[in-house]
Parts: sequence; structure tokens; C-alpha cells
Amino acid sequence: MKLRSRNKAGAKFEMSSMTDLVFLLLIFFMLLTTLIVPNVNTLKLLLPSSNTAKPTENITVSVAINDKMEYFLDSKPIAIENLEPLLSQFISGKTDPLVVLHTAKSVPIENVVKVMDVVNKLKVRMVLATNPEK
Repeated sequence: MKLRSRNKAGAKFEMSSMTDLVFLLLIFFMLLTTLIVPNVNTLKLLLPSSNTAKPTENITVSVAINDKMEYFLDSKPIAIENLEPLLSQFISGKTDPLVVLHTAKSVPIENVVKVMDVVNKLKVRMVLATNPEK
């Protein structure tokens, strides 16, 4: 008569603890990368490089700010308070509107941000115009 022992050593490997460890490491690295890499895409603004800038084809309207802090909409002087209603009239009915912003070098960034806020409210794409390097 052959007797078998009741205590058998099984060759099983439990993966549940290993998968818990993998998920904890995944969460750790995801949180770590969001802290290291700053969120630079908070404002969707197309800034063409002056070395590789190409002419924009679908220009709907042009906004300009000169060094005297005067605003122009398609070469017509306007007040900053009137920019939003006039700009919404210009882009109404257009399929893919685009605003091109021309600024002098001496214009403070606050004035540029005012125009960017108006364009952002209207949910329109915007491009900052640059001169090619020589």
C-alpha cells in the first residue's frame, strides 16, 4: 500500500503582490513627471519661428499694436474696448478664422495679453507675426 503525504509543496507563484507593486510604481512615476514637467501649453498660441516661418494662407483679420499703444483692426484704428464686438463681426460666418497679431518691439506684454484674451474668448486661432531673420 502506497501512502501519500498530505502536505505537498506547490510550485505556484502568486502575481497579485507583484501587480500591486507595478501599479504603485506606475502611479508614482506619473505623479512625478507631472511635477517635473511644467504645463507650458496653457495658452494655445501659434508662435512661428522667424527662421522657418511660412506665410499664413487663411488670414481672416489682422490686429496691430503700434509703439504708441494704439490698436488697429485691418488698418483701421479702434479702441481696445471695441475690439471684441468688431472682431466677432469679422469672423462670423468664416469656417476656420485666424487672427494675425502684429506688434512693435516696444509694446509691453500687457497690451499683447489684452488682445490674446479677447481672441481667446472668441475661441479663434491666433498667430503672432514676426519678421524673418537676415
